Amino acid sequence: MTVIDFYTHANDLLGVVVRLVGKAYTQHGRVRVLTENEAMTATLDQRLWVEPPDAFLPHCRLSSPLAAETPILIDHLVEHDGPAAVLINMQAALPPFFSRFERLAEVIGCDEAALAEGRKRYRFYQERGYELRAHNLTARR
Repeated sequence: MTVIDFYTHANDLLGVVVRLVGKAYTQHGRVRVLTENEAMTATLDQRLWVEPPDAFLPHCRLSSPLAAETPILIDHLVEHDGPAAVLINMQAALPPFFSRFERLAEVIGCDEAALAEGRKRYRFYQERGYELRAHNLTARR
């Protein structure tokens, strides 16, 4: 069953995601990031080319001809056909294919709307018996 980590109160959503991508890639090998929209996908794509400054995180979009052989896939499209061990969700909606992954990281911002949507997803997973862990990033600033 998928293990789910909630990272809440993230001031810098993309910064948190970059760190999670690096950790997930190192520990699990294959990662899928579900971004909110095209603009966020493009911004995350650019950040992953320069962060972390001392490493390279091999990534591409789902539509890339190299997607099948690239370990980190980033996109806002709500689909996933290839292998991956970790899903990082940045969308407000529940990812329909989350149960195919060993791990799910839900990254949630600080605004009330994002927190309310995060609470709904938390309850959904909790009611279905998933192992949940919460990480409030407010204390880590």
